[in-house]
Amino acid sequence: MENVFFLRGLIIGLSIAAPVGPIGVLCIRRTLNEGRRAGLFTGLGAASADAIYGYVAGSGLVFISSVLVGQQVWLRIIGGLFLCFLGIKTLLSRPAEHAASIRRYRHAEAYVSTFFLTLTNPMTILSFAAVFAGLGLSGGSYVSAGLLVVGVFSGSAIWWLFLSSMVSAFRSGFDAHRLQWVNRISGIIILTFGAFALVSLTQFLP
Repeated sequence: MENVFFLRGLIIGLSIAAPVGPIGVLCIRRTLNEGRRAGLFTGLGAASADAIYGYVAGSGLVFISSVLVGQQVWLRIIGGLFLCFLGIKTLLSRPAEHAASIRRYRHAEAYVSTFFLTLTNPMTILSFAAVFAGLGLSGGSYVSAGLLVVGVFSGSAIWWLFLSSMVSAFRSGFDAHRLQWVNRISGIIILTFGAFALVSLTQFLP
């Protein structure tokens, strides 16, 4: 029975992580510019945040869910501005000549940035709450919620490992000129996601 909760969490984590969004764009861009490890750490930051929200939704912590949803205006502002910052930073950045030249703190930076971005996305908790409620997984015991969280993290991590590995396999075909265009296109896409998050605030105006 316990394996069922883990398996369900694995599928949920994989399905929520797979759609391409700003985190996916960041993972692809960082993998091409800085190597597979940088892309993987980018994804693991999102996977960690997914696990936290999965626990909130799976254990039926209604109070925390309500607070997060109630503060979604501020979360959209913070997340949107941070996406705009990352978009501009990516747009103007120059590609690294060698992945080996990337210092370890950059991997920590990659992890923290996507962890923060995922936490400040109110749609994340809403997605988990909807999926868990639809499957009748909310409000379970702490053991079942824990197994779901491990499954969610594992499923999300598997996706990011797959994506960063696949992109890394094609990295040798990208020279400095192509990587520069990757930065520009990625920056524009991420900036667009940030601008959309800020524009969406108009729906909360009286």
